[in-house]
Amino acid sequence: MTRAAAEHYERILAANYTWTLGGDLAPIAAGQGELLTGLGVAPTATSALAVDLGCGPGNQSLALADLGFSRILAVDTSRILLAELAEHAAGLPAIEPVYGDIRKVLPELTAPGEVAAVVCMGDTLTHLSTKDDVSALLAEIAQALAAGGRMVVTYRDLTETLHGIDRFIPIRSTDDRVFTCFLEYPDDDTVLVHDLLHVHDGTGWTQHVGSYPKLRIAPTWLAERCRDVGLTVEHNRTGARGLQVLAARKD
Repeated sequence: MTRAAAEHYERILAANYTWTLGGDLAPIAAGQGELLTGLGVAPTATSALAVDLGCGPGNQSLALADLGFSRILAVDTSRILLAELAEHAAGLPAIEPVYGDIRKVLPELTAPGEVAAVVCMGDTLTHLSTKDDVSALLAEIAQALAAGGRMVVTYRDLTETLHGIDRFIPIRSTDDRVFTCFLEYPDDDTVLVHDLLHVHDGTGWTQHVGSYPKLRIAPTWLAERCRDVGLTVEHNRTGARGLQVLAARKD
């Protein structure tokens, strides 16, 4: 994750992340479990280890625990989100919160061919600094996966350039919070995301504003990079909430 994105999460997004998803993590985790099951994610004959890159408050980690994984490394750069994950995962010893960079954790904490599943979901992939980082991460995932292991990635395809008022994206609004994004396109590989959060404290509104870059990743480009590192792409299409879903298997 870029430093700008990490700082933005700590200042604004982390404390409001679950709220942006609807506020109740249980049905979100259940939905992720259904998605992962449909994509064939399960412990293999040789491994019940999973890695959740960019785990957030625990959407995927909780789902992976329900799918029977005996050890789940839940990785994030936000201590706020990891603390929330720990609360949700109380009583689930399989889930291990890990504070760390998703670009470093696989070689540091796993052995080649040891991992049954790697998930990198919720737009985490677009937070990397460059496309070279994406390619390098895919190579590390391919090395970590056991034979028959699977990778699932979800992210927002930002390759289409929006214009005018279409660049204003409403995220969620309730009586006490209104969250809107505004997009700018500084170059072919990057979108600059401006988040505008208005919070009502009972007496008045306070505005919180921040910006960070995201990568523009085309589905065809990502599928080609998966094949470059020896992964077989089994699924690559738009899913719920407009997120692109890519699933690949290590043969």
